[in-house]
Amino acid sequence: MPGRLLPTWAGLAPRTSHDPLGDLMAAATEALASTTAEGPTSHTQNQADQTARRRGELSPAQIGYLLRGIDPMRVGKDGKGFAHVEAWDIRRHMIRVFGFGGFDTDLIDMHLVEQIDIPPEHPNGKTRYTVVYRMAVKLTVKVDGLELGHWHGAAIGDATNQPSLADAHDLALKTADSQALKRAAVNMGDQFGLSLYNKGRLDPVVQGSLAYLKPRSEQEFKDDKVEPEPEVAAAREQSDPAPTLPAPSERLAALLRQVSECWKSDNLLIWNQIGMDGDRHGVLDEEFAAKDGTVTTLRKVLDGRIAEIQAAQGGAAEGQAA
Repeated sequence: MPGRLLPTWAGLAPRTSHDPLGDLMAAATEALASTTAEGPTSHTQNQADQTARRRGELSPAQIGYLLRGIDPMRVGKDGKGFAHVEAWDIRRHMIRVFGFGGFDTDLIDMHLVEQIDIPPEHPNGKTRYTVVYRMAVKLTVKVDGLELGHWHGAAIGDATNQPSLADAHDLALKTADSQALKRAAVNMGDQFGLSLYNKGRLDPVVQGSLAYLKPRSEQEFKDDKVEPEPEVAAAREQSDPAPTLPAPSERLAALLRQVSECWKSDNLLIWNQIGMDGDRHGVLDEEFAAKDGTVTTLRKVLDGRIAEIQAAQGGAAEGQAA
């Protein structure tokens, strides 16, 4: 049966109904004719210029982009004043470099470190909340569906003094997740914030890779002095040095042993006597390091214990009166 004729448009000859095999053969014949009769077209020249790439390997375009310095427009400041990149921007550039579906993020660990309920300061006030989470994630990057590599990142996220308990948990979780993702992604180099660890600088620190570039005798990577990571350096500066106190004097040590032996006693006469002995020997306000590392004095220890006994005895007396 002859094929059904399609409408004839201006400048086009009538065609029969769609024939996929015929279309493919016609296209192949036209491509062959154009190549043999007219020589290589611009399309075939571009194909020839492209570097052959094995499946699962980064392309030259991807490598070139990863070796560039980060755009200053992408860099901001966090709450501590350190240069950083937002987590959504990290995801944006992973899509740009590796494509949609070119990476996976897996939750390895999520742990509620602490939830603190802050009582209201006024009778009609509302309780506020501080929440802290710890999270660890695994970031896997793929090329052509094959794993290029995977990296882990862990972080702590908090939400302080929030009026809503749900919002406090949500914000702490998001913060921990974002920080963990960024710490994993930084293993992919300068486009993901690696150079920012070099005192917030924007020029690339990777500069090149001998895994992709042919080594040349004149090619040398320029290295800067290795500095502590910003957060680590700040933590070291903010940490208070451990107190260096001399050992307790002989008299104070004897009174501290007496305190330890009598700790369970609720006889206030004993505690007052220890205080009088300490005052008489001039060691009542001598500082020493407690077991928890804090610095205290015999006076503070005695005052605290006496207050506990008086509170317990007062509660017992009220119970008997009731």
